[in-house]
Amino acid sequence: MIPHGVEVFDEVEPIDSRWGFDRLAGVVTERLGRDARSRALFSFFGKRRDALKVIFFAGTGHCLFYKRLDAGTFRLPPAPDSATMLMIEERALEDLLDGVDLNPGPTRRRATTH
Repeated sequence: MIPHGVEVFDEVEPIDSRWGFDRLAGVVTERLGRDARSRALFSFFGKRRDALKVIFFAGTGHCLFYKRLDAGTFRLPPAPDSATMLMIEERALEDLLDGVDLNPGPTRRRATTH
């Protein structure tokens, strides 16, 4: 369960899925301009978007969560063109980890006749 009120940031650009604690903490600082030791959660995707890594600081050190889907890909809402990160609600991260598509695509309107 993700704590209520925590900030959650998603890196827009894919990363190398082999990266570990130090490299991901460096990305948080360099690309996102945030402190990797803050109480925020930072998530990263590989190129195929079938795996997700979340790094966070737990007071005495960094923790790394890794999830790979059996089928499908993780889908986030589109980010603005110049954005390097996307801030989402903690509930959206829970949905994302559960495999919920956060980018449902365009909706179709039904034609009505009068």
